[in-house]
Amino acid sequence: MAVEFRVLGDLDVRIDGRAVRIGHARQQCVLAALLVEPNRVVATGQLISRVWGDEVPDGAAATLRGYLSRLRQALACADEVRIVRRHPGYLLAVDPDRVDLHRFRELTEQARRAGDDATAISCLERALGLWRGEAFHGLTTPWLVAYRQTLDRQRLAAALDRNDIALRRGRHARLLPDVLALSSRYPWDERLAAQAMLALYRCGRQADALEHFHRMRHRLAAEIGTDPSPPLAQLYQQILTADAAIAPPDPVGGGEPTATATGGPGAARDAGVPRQLPASPGVFAGRTAQLARLDEQLADVGRPDGAGSPVVISSIGGGGGVGKTWLALRWAHANADRFPDGQLYVNLRGFDPTGDPVGWPVAVRGFLEALGVEPARVPADPQAQASLYRTLVAGRRLLVVLDDARDAATVIPLLPGTPTSAVLVTSRRQLAGLVVTHGARPLPLDVLPDDEARELIVRQVGAARVAEQPDAVAGIVRFCGGLPLALGIVAARAALHPDLPLSSVAAELTTAASPLDALAGDEVTTNLRVVLSRSLAALTPAAAEVFTLLGLAPGPDISRAAAAGLTARTPDELRRPLRELVDAHLVQEHVAGRYRMHDLVRTFAVERAAGDEAGSRSALRRLVDHHLHTAHAAALLLSPQRDPLTLTPAAPGVTVERLDDLAAALAWFTREHQVLLAIIEYAAGNGLDAAAGQLSWTLATYFDRQGHWHDWAAVARRAVEATGRSGDRPAQAQAHRLLAGACSNLGRYAEAQRNLLAALDLFAALGDDEGRAHTHFDLSMLHDRQRQPREALPHARRSLALYERVGSPLKQAVALNAIGWYHSQLGEHHDAITFCRRALALSEQAGSAYGQANTWDSIGFAHHHLGEYAQAVECFQQSLTLFAEIGDRHAEGIVLDHLGDTWAAAGRTDAARDAWRRSLALYEELGHADAEAVRRKLHR
Repeated sequence: MAVEFRVLGDLDVRIDGRAVRIGHARQQCVLAALLVEPNRVVATGQLISRVWGDEVPDGAAATLRGYLSRLRQALACADEVRIVRRHPGYLLAVDPDRVDLHRFRELTEQARRAGDDATAISCLERALGLWRGEAFHGLTTPWLVAYRQTLDRQRLAAALDRNDIALRRGRHARLLPDVLALSSRYPWDERLAAQAMLALYRCGRQADALEHFHRMRHRLAAEIGTDPSPPLAQLYQQILTADAAIAPPDPVGGGEPTATATGGPGAARDAGVPRQLPASPGVFAGRTAQLARLDEQLADVGRPDGAGSPVVISSIGGGGGVGKTWLALRWAHANADRFPDGQLYVNLRGFDPTGDPVGWPVAVRGFLEALGVEPARVPADPQAQASLYRTLVAGRRLLVVLDDARDAATVIPLLPGTPTSAVLVTSRRQLAGLVVTHGARPLPLDVLPDDEARELIVRQVGAARVAEQPDAVAGIVRFCGGLPLALGIVAARAALHPDLPLSSVAAELTTAASPLDALAGDEVTTNLRVVLSRSLAALTPAAAEVFTLLGLAPGPDISRAAAAGLTARTPDELRRPLRELVDAHLVQEHVAGRYRMHDLVRTFAVERAAGDEAGSRSALRRLVDHHLHTAHAAALLLSPQRDPLTLTPAAPGVTVERLDDLAAALAWFTREHQVLLAIIEYAAGNGLDAAAGQLSWTLATYFDRQGHWHDWAAVARRAVEATGRSGDRPAQAQAHRLLAGACSNLGRYAEAQRNLLAALDLFAALGDDEGRAHTHFDLSMLHDRQRQPREALPHARRSLALYERVGSPLKQAVALNAIGWYHSQLGEHHDAITFCRRALALSEQAGSAYGQANTWDSIGFAHHHLGEYAQAVECFQQSLTLFAEIGDRHAEGIVLDHLGDTWAAAGRTDAARDAWRRSLALYEELGHADAEAVRRKLHR
């Protein structure tokens, strides 16, 4: 059966023209992550990252396997498609031509290879016709959002190429609507602006063409303080004077306009051809996507129809040791034949530990010498030298490689003035000014993925040696964290000692006093500590101080607000140092407002902080206070009826985040989930026992509603240990209750009961009736989970009596609902409704959405078993609406399961299956054991 995958719009799969249901959005993301790389293994970790980003749930690998299993089922009738398990991940075996994304790329490549305009424009029109909207529309993982932007740029590039050909062939009238629509979507693209102006002019709309230029000029001046590029300004003058050179050609495509020559003086043509590129890196692995990106970015250089385009600049940015120079030289050598007039290269030594940076005047003089200019003819003034350089390279097809640039100011004087040349720039900084003022196309370079890191080791030490000790190689890859310089140092050490087992090399890494000691090469350029020191030396003192403190922060990343507390600065004061660190690639802003470091860079930062132990402790205490006070406020937004904690004031300099509503609180907990776990570990291990216990309390509601029960159990155990050390018996009793709640959800009922009985003894000794009421209620819930309603009911009644004694109406509502639920479990459904209606009235009076949601579910359950299906459905819908607003996905799954049962009993099979499918999707995302029971209902 013929299969077709369409991703250039909504994800759409068709087999023999029939639409195939792929499942919920997360499952679609799995298919999307495989479709972009057909017939290539995508590692399991990479798949998980693509599907969940930084919010990886517990049991993600198991959930992923479930998604893949259902995808196989959905595609089972398509013989030519298979999802294959192949170490270290999965592979989608399919003809790329069956995927519209790859048909689009193949057609655009055919257009570039075409020898005539007719073939090229036909290919481009077919390629653009595949698009039905935004690629992967509706799927919003961080990876897909970034990938969608890449595809959007490719789509724009194809459209621009199509436009150029259409204008050459006299199709301006037909093109005009499309080019104007594109201009509204991409108002900053000067090549597109030129196409729109030319199409307008050739359609007899000279005034509109001039107005289009004026809008672009005003936009550039107002937003970035610059003028339109010379080619665009020249086109404006040609339109203003009705220059014959831009008159429309014959529409049949034969009368193409003649471009004005842009060649330099004859003397420059007679000069020798410079070949300054250093040797290509002998050991190079991976970077396939980045090399393809450079191919794409520099595809138009030197084309005859590119005379109106600015010089193409690709700026490769990344931290020290990430392989920027290797990538630039590998691409430059592979494409040298595209630049018959030569290649110029200069190492600007912007961060070289062995000497001072090279100024642009020195680089210009070196280029003039390479271009054959006699020393006596070189002007004395540096600006005149730069002018002569641009004159000599004008119109030539040259590649200029500017390596290790410190800043944009060093690069700009070295740029050719005509679009026939290409420029590759590498820098540890982002060079945003070069992007803004000269249209440089940035290519950020990150660490190597595990498979490419392993390939790099294979290239250095040989495949046979790597195959003999895969565990040792995995340890080396893990230690180096994908950093090419680190991998190169270790691999070179292994290559120099061929008789040394790789397990011994791996052991040396882990036994060194510091990871950086293990990566100290014999030369300064291969010593990671020295390389990082040079990056740090280029920072302002404020940025250097922030860098050192960021290395101390527990957890995988840190928010700007938390970093403000850590450094005792306001978020606004911190903005500039953080931007400087990101520009220097010492810190990565991987999500807007969140920052992280490579593990080896973090080690370097921690080493720098070692001399100020008191300052480090104070900074980390502020970080703990930031998370504790913000988490406490967030917990009360999730459950306003919880009894608040009594917190000590936050340390001076702490910034507490403001969270305005439940949605903001839930989003904050989701962002900070892994960080909070790390903060609790730090607090529990460094004498901050009260904070460890209190932080565990703040997370209980979030963990419960999101199904993160393993994490809940882990932090609750820390809380029990911490409160036991501190001797705070009320806090210890609460910690035992927290641990019991997590154990109950995990099915560890005996452990849950031991902790509840311990809590009950502590509350009794303290004379705390409310604490006893809470614990009796928890005991009733524990029995309920074990299908023991008769044992649960006395505890629920005891909790109600105690709540009535202490005067807590909302908690009385909770106990009444529980009593009603247990009556229902015993078959006493009319009694159940009576108790639950009392509970509902109290919950409504107290304004407890959570209490109302639970009670509506209980009432619906009773109506269902009385055969009153319409009333049951209405109750379940009320409960679902409230749980969705609260953000309790686990409870939503339960109620959807109940709703499916009611629809099935009422004979509404389709509605039942829809409710069960939604319930199953939630359970699978949570990794909940009840998923199997719902799955059985769907397959019966």
